[in-house]
Amino acid sequence: MKLLIVEDDTNLSQALVRFLKPAGYVADTANNGIDGLHLAENESYDALILDLGLPQLSGLELLKRLRQQQNNVPVLILTARDAWHERVDGLKAGADDYLGKPFHQEELLARLNAILRRHHGLAEPMLVMAGIHLNTHSHQAFTAQGELISLSALEYRLLRYMMLNPDQVLSKTQLSEHIYQEEQLRDSNVIEVYINKLRQYFDQAVGLGAGKATILTHRGQGYRLVSQPDFQGESHLSQPQVQP
Repeated sequence: MKLLIVEDDTNLSQALVRFLKPAGYVADTANNGIDGLHLAENESYDALILDLGLPQLSGLELLKRLRQQQNNVPVLILTARDAWHERVDGLKAGADDYLGKPFHQEELLARLNAILRRHHGLAEPMLVMAGIHLNTHSHQAFTAQGELISLSALEYRLLRYMMLNPDQVLSKTQLSEHIYQEEQLRDSNVIEVYINKLRQYFDQAVGLGAGKATILTHRGQGYRLVSQPDFQGESHLSQPQVQP
């Protein structure tokens, strides 16, 4: 999952980047409201962590502008301001949650996970799809029979992103942006390798035969995870059906 952290305290923002990485998040950072707004308007993020007391453009104004643009990205506000009316102003402007400074990083992670679950219409941390159960707290995956699937960190990030966006054609570029840290080399060929690994996990869980897959290739476009595979002998791989 790809985050944007807009925080003028660079020590805090870098500490959050390091803390959130093992939890399966990659993050961009901005230390002022103007740069934060530019990134939020031009990049695709799964959530924003937003300080209110920003230079050049306040966090509250940044949030208002995003909501005016119909940008519904989940937003967790961080601020040292403790006046109740400022918290109310942030929530009225479209924030999804509010966390005052100082805070415990574990609480931030729990709140971040919660607003992302709500954004995707989920009540529990367990994602279940096509015979795979993925626990977003423990980062463990299981087949429907309870067999543990050992995932690398990158496999977990890729699997979680595809399970949160089922039945959508996701390009290699889109997948790379949401699973790689900014400074990492984004090799689209590596994405294909990991897609094939995920296919093995899903196909084993569902019990599909040779030549069939729950993650379909749309040539020249990307990959699509089928939430409810129903192949019945047709070849989705040779003739992909893409919705306009």
